[in-house]
Amino acid sequence: MNHASRAVKKSPKSFADLPPIRVRREPPTVAEAVAAAQDLADDLEQQVEIACGLIGLPADEVRPHVVAASRRKPERVPERIMSPGSPSRAPRTVIVERRTRAPVVVERRGRPLDPRR
Repeated sequence: MNHASRAVKKSPKSFADLPPIRVRREPPTVAEAVAAAQDLADDLEQQVEIACGLIGLPADEVRPHVVAASRRKPERVPERIMSPGSPSRAPRTVIVERRTRAPVVVERRGRPLDPRR
């Protein structure tokens, strides 16, 4: 005798039934910390402090890496907002406008608010 199996609804698991979430902590490498510090500060001593805080190493170990990276990295060039496409053409102007939408009106269907009606 073959009996057809019935679909059984599973009960949802609660958070207490699940194993704890494990978070993997990987501190950044020296090169990553120095690059982040250079992007956050211009002063070398501030870069050393930032990199030390990210890596967790003393300043004496991090300082040579920051100094070496500052020699390799050229000075920051200010970003241009507009640059001409070619010397013969003037730069194009971009105009940004905000358009507002018409307010949405929702009609209430059902009982009127005034009970005298």
